[in-house]
Amino acid sequence: MAARILSFLPIPTASSRSSAPVKSISSLSPPPNHHAVRLRSFLIAIPISVAPSLLFPRPSLRSAASVVSILPTAKPERASAEKLPSNGGGNEWDRWSLRAIKAFGMAELEARKLKYPKTGTEALLMGILVEGTSETAKFLRANGITVFKLREETVKLLGKSDMYFFSPEHPPLTEPAQRALDWAVDEKLKSAGEDGEITTAHLLLGIWSEKESAGHKILASLGFDDEKASELAKLIRISS
Repeated sequence: MAARILSFLPIPTASSRSSAPVKSISSLSPPPNHHAVRLRSFLIAIPISVAPSLLFPRPSLRSAASVVSILPTAKPERASAEKLPSNGGGNEWDRWSLRAIKAFGMAELEARKLKYPKTGTEALLMGILVEGTSETAKFLRANGITVFKLREETVKLLGKSDMYFFSPEHPPLTEPAQRALDWAVDEKLKSAGEDGEITTAHLLLGIWSEKESAGHKILASLGFDDEKASELAKLIRISS
């Protein structure tokens, strides 16, 4: 079936058909809300009325802070009680910062780039640096740890995946990575209670707490140690 080609031209009348100028789509602005937009099909000789909201949708008025998701947890009691994290008010106790959530999304992407079947602690580290705007990312870069070095050390430690393997859209977390996330939540609750957010700094320290994980080994190979971990923990206390 031939596709219908719609035009934003006014429907011509007998008097205006020869003189009405043709306007390009780019020169038109959205019409007032109370008028329907009249379209004409070049394949069918009938006018079509379309609501303006369908042609010129308004941007969402919801704040960016409300567009978040809950990060996975291995603790059943937390999964049942967990609420949507937010950045303003409310009584939510398990709240991740927007930068931490974005870093988690970037970690999944890094795992897929490397064609790994799961998102490990090494991918969480790369996610923090790929997000790049957090104080934790700045701290790592100031200590000579970059995403390029992390990728290189990851391949050295874990090897390359089969070139014909395709990672799932959301690679599940490895057990050490899941424990690192839960450690971050527990540490935040111990230090600040229900106030504040769980940040990328909590996440990094959670990765460092997993001594046998790939992320811990890679950090150690790049010069990160307990002294730097303590320095990062102090930054958390100062900022909270």
